Amino acid sequence: MSQNIPFDVASQWPAPAKLNLFLYITGQRPNGYHDLQTLFQFVDYGDTLTITPRRDNQILLTPAIKGVKTEDNLIYRAAEALRQAANCDLGADIHIDKILPMGGGLGGGSSNAATTLVALNHLWQTNLSVDELAEIGLKLGADVPVFVRGTSAFAEGVGEKLQPAEPEEKWFLVAKPDISIATVDIFTHPDLPRNTEKRSLDALLRGVYENDCEKIVRSLNPEVDQALSWLLEYAPSRLTGTGACVFSEFNTQEEANAILKILPDWLHGFVAKGVNTSPLMTALAAHSTDCQ
Repeated sequence: MSQNIPFDVASQWPAPAKLNLFLYITGQRPNGYHDLQTLFQFVDYGDTLTITPRRDNQILLTPAIKGVKTEDNLIYRAAEALRQAANCDLGADIHIDKILPMGGGLGGGSSNAATTLVALNHLWQTNLSVDELAEIGLKLGADVPVFVRGTSAFAEGVGEKLQPAEPEEKWFLVAKPDISIATVDIFTHPDLPRNTEKRSLDALLRGVYENDCEKIVRSLNPEVDQALSWLLEYAPSRLTGTGACVFSEFNTQEEANAILKILPDWLHGFVAKGVNTSPLMTALAAHSTDCQ
């Protein structure tokens, strides 16, 4: 193990949100999983992990999340999975500044796991490849690999087949009513569309972006229906993932902020830029340069 590991030195790492710019469900497998076609894009807004390598093998997380055991936390599971895969005997103190809502469809938990894998791989100097990190990540969740790879992507299969993509980097107003939605409740609903025709990426990029989950989510959650009805008065808007977050797209930050200012008090929102290179990759490059 290298002597240059920054023990007892804290560093900060972004865990950005993602949006599903479109989401289509093209089939269901015998094991219950669904085949998808979706377009992931990151935004320059998300949680922040402060990580301090330890000489012992303890993974200590702060703050505690109410109702979530430490061993069930995706950050802890990612750190332990990396330790085992790399045969590493080091530990870390990990503090999360959590601003992404849980149950929002923004990929917060998956992003936290991916940031943990990428950051600790660098800090512990375990030197696993991106492919190896993505493989570890897939075992933690279907969305983790796209965050590990750090580029916007067209995803197929259950979300594990990734093809780099470069959608237009627009500005987004992301809003969430005061509810959380469990993904499993949407994907197990009998009325969810499951037979959308598969299309090529070129065809999908030329078409109108939609989300196959949106109709059922709106029917089950009046708050989401109300939020989309309000936002659609101002800009193209749709659901991300299975919600509860919805988003509107704009060409400029000024346009997005103007609508944010008049957002009803029953919605919580933020404005962010869509980016095709994850802020995590930018941070990794900066940390790597600092170490040279």
